Amino acid sequence: MSAREIRILPFDVKATTHAEYAALNQHTNRMRQERLPDDPPIPLEESIQNLQNIPSFIDFRMWAAWTPDQTEIIGLADVVLLRLEENRHLAQFELTILSEYRLQGLGRQMLALIAEAAQQDQRRLLLTSTVDRVPGGEMFMRRIGAQKGLETHTNQLCIDELDRGLLEDWLSDGQANQATYELGLWEGPYPEEQLQGICNLLELTNQQPFGDLEIEDMHTTPQQLRQTETHLFARGNQRWTFYVIDRSSGDFAGYTETLWNPNRPQILRQDMTGVFPQHRNKGLGRWLKAAMLDKVLKERPEVRYVRTGNADTNAAMLKINTELGFKPYMAEALWQVEIEKVMTYLQLPS
Repeated sequence: MSAREIRILPFDVKATTHAEYAALNQHTNRMRQERLPDDPPIPLEESIQNLQNIPSFIDFRMWAAWTPDQTEIIGLADVVLLRLEENRHLAQFELTILSEYRLQGLGRQMLALIAEAAQQDQRRLLLTSTVDRVPGGEMFMRRIGAQKGLETHTNQLCIDELDRGLLEDWLSDGQANQATYELGLWEGPYPEEQLQGICNLLELTNQQPFGDLEIEDMHTTPQQLRQTETHLFARGNQRWTFYVIDRSSGDFAGYTETLWNPNRPQILRQDMTGVFPQHRNKGLGRWLKAAMLDKVLKERPEVRYVRTGNADTNAAMLKINTELGFKPYMAEALWQVEIEKVMTYLQLPS
């Protein structure tokens, strides 16, 4: 198949045919198998719900590269333009091409669509990620002049290797804090009466290491939070959130969250864990982690692996995770590149 025969068309993720959704799902699962060969594919219905419930503050645009008969997608490009007060200077993108169609100029064509959309929206910086299991991604980013802004790992805990004695010790140590702190749990959506306080709690995400990435702090509103939850739960995800409250002030001191999806019952995703600076060095992080894992052991016996993402420079959280038995599973890098550099690259002879 020649490059001229490939058709690159806009893909309306909220209004398309079932056959096109199926082709999209097939492509993303092929790419997923390359990154996560041990994981099950994403079911078509979950994929559809994911696309149809994107929050309104996310301007999501996608293009698909089709075979001539328009039955198979061989490449996908998308760009995310957040309609928020923060980070109006950047756009996030993803570009995937089936291995047998790489190094034929298709990536350049699809990158041009991404860059044009971002430039028209007056963004100056593009942000994306690559993983070590697909080395061509890093090669492509270096070719277009991108800089590596942050190195991270997905770290994995095998439940069978978890030190139950250590878990009991951490739970016991946590109980010693009960006079000062209250441990609580939300299962599913956040309670309406605490929504503004929860938005303040989620400010902890801004304290993660961002390396050299030009990212401004994000501030979530209750309305955005509810839209994000709708998107999350429409895909079948189930969320548990443990939190601690400072009894003297009534304010949140920290939290930890996990996501579990029945379509991937053996895998639990450990999301954000954080404690505000004034409450650190009191064992609250370990208490939160231990409480969550104890609940998982008792109520999610099908879970075999817990995965979490950590910046390689996040020494405090890496120490806790290493003590629990988390080990490196996949390396990831976050990249940024000025759109001007991308435009210069696109003008070079192919």
